[in-house]
Amino acid sequence: MNRKDYRPAPAGGVTAEKDGDRWTLVFVRELAHPPRRVWSALTDTAELRGWAPFDADRDLGRTGPATLTMAGGDGSEVSQVVVRHAEPERLLEYTWDQDVLRWELEPTPTGTRLTLRHTVEDPEWIPRVASGWHICIDVADLMLSGRAVGRIVGEEAKAHGWEDLHGAYAALLGAPWSAPSPA
Repeated sequence: MNRKDYRPAPAGGVTAEKDGDRWTLVFVRELAHPPRRVWSALTDTAELRGWAPFDADRDLGRTGPATLTMAGGDGSEVSQVVVRHAEPERLLEYTWDQDVLRWELEPTPTGTRLTLRHTVEDPEWIPRVASGWHICIDVADLMLSGRAVGRIVGEEAKAHGWEDLHGAYAALLGAPWSAPSPA
């Protein structure tokens, strides 16, 4: 597959949970890759550049501070993060500004069940982050399958179905979310 032909898989595999005054998107995806490969894609700086919406200044596979720079921009959008949990091939959790991202990896007979729990303050962000992570994880899956198309983030995501995904996730989650804008 080449980049211009990429279209996202159908929306699905999500729920939203209220957590006090915050909300958590729970995004589950079955991947046909072993946990060690998925772990590497989530933590290795070179692999992150192939699919993630940010560049990391270091491998995220160990606890402690790190810096994430948003991809697709001018390099000025930088976040100081803290990797709070790093259990290889099982669990990666880090802060990202006020958000918390928790990646859980569970081996399956055919690969890995990847569960992302992305906690945000503003519930209007839930379908936005669902749409953004949907495309990112699709791209990561393609990369892990040897069919890399390169990361698709920011405004470019609109040309690859982001707005349709946003509408689909807003409907699936059954909430009156705000007008779309790429995450």
